Amino acid sequence: MYTQLEQRGMPEPPVNVSTLRKMKQDGEPIACLTAYDASYAALVDAAGTDLVLVGDSLGMVIQGHDTTVPVTVDDIVYHCRNVARGLRRAFLVADMPFMSYTKPGIALDNAVRLMQEGGAMMVKLEGGDDQVDIVEHLARHDIPVCAHLGLKPQSVHKIGGFKVQGREPDKAKEMRTAAKRLQDAGADIVLLECVPNEVGKLITSALDVPVIGIGAGPDVNGQILVLYDVLDITQGRTPKFVKNYQSGFTSPLAAVQAYVQEVKAGDYPAPEHCFS
Repeated sequence: MYTQLEQRGMPEPPVNVSTLRKMKQDGEPIACLTAYDASYAALVDAAGTDLVLVGDSLGMVIQGHDTTVPVTVDDIVYHCRNVARGLRRAFLVADMPFMSYTKPGIALDNAVRLMQEGGAMMVKLEGGDDQVDIVEHLARHDIPVCAHLGLKPQSVHKIGGFKVQGREPDKAKEMRTAAKRLQDAGADIVLLECVPNEVGKLITSALDVPVIGIGAGPDVNGQILVLYDVLDITQGRTPKFVKNYQSGFTSPLAAVQAYVQEVKAGDYPAPEHCFS
């Protein structure tokens, strides 16, 4: 009945927001991955992954779309529910899909669905200064939030493709300011995608909350990759920040364990996975 109390007796208690903050404070890198079903969720959990994201990347790697835009709240709820069944220790985050958080009330309704129906422990949304009110509204209702800056895949049609963000000094400064405002509004984590190393370092040093990077250099507090990229399932061209961990290993579990170990040791990302 009291599952949370029972879990405290586990050799490694479940990760929560406080755990992630302490990892940042202690300088322990946070290893994160996506997952979309119970089997892969159990695998990444067993490998020691700290945070699992049910990303709207499922639109591309599961559904076969060219972008994340077609993904719906129902899609995320379904996959999140499945992933939740496979996890014991890892912290579960769910993406809020395109146009699911246009107003505070709409955002709250959809975030509640992701948590109540999907089993998510935190929701992630894309945006900068324009999302401060949304983050503040969710935080006021005790919804843990991850704010996503840098390359925002849901805006790919607006920005004209998947491009590195923040190379210009003024854009980097704007991103830092937005990150600080989102933190102050109540964001518990900031995720940076496809930014130069220096931008990742700048924002990480400016924030009290953990900063997770995907193509954001080695100086952030944690790393996240799409599981299908790590296991070399993705076909065709992959982003610069991707590393194939399946090569040289005979099992997916060993490959994911290698990824977690390299993140923890600071060996990933290497210079060839970074942007200048």
